[in-house]
Amino acid sequence: MPLSEHEQRLLDEMERNLYQGEADVLTALGAKRVPHYRAIAVGVILAVVGLITMLVGVYQDLTVVGILGFAVVFTGVMVAVAVPGRATSSPKSSASSSSRSSSAPSTSFMDRLNDRWERRQRGENP
Repeated sequence: MPLSEHEQRLLDEMERNLYQGEADVLTALGAKRVPHYRAIAVGVILAVVGLITMLVGVYQDLTVVGILGFAVVFTGVMVAVAVPGRATSSPKSSASSSSRSSSAPSTSFMDRLNDRWERRQRGENP
């Protein structure tokens, strides 16, 4: 059963939004993140100190010390996990993208995949 004109327009709009969203994700993932090792080390040390403090608080039956130890463990884990690394872009990818944009109009990843799919459906070699 063929789609109505309204359904076809909705489908086209959804497809455009999907391609745009994927392009945003791909550009966001283009820069690699280098881990911040100092923050990870400080976070692990804080977590270990907090764990020891929490165990001492439980052993001595001191609720305040146990809660303080838990807070230190939580802070250490958050420092180790949540501190972002420095963003670096590889020179290879930036050079290839600049040469590609100057030589030919750039096509999105999904456009290239669609072209390959259509060629396969027609029986052409990719």
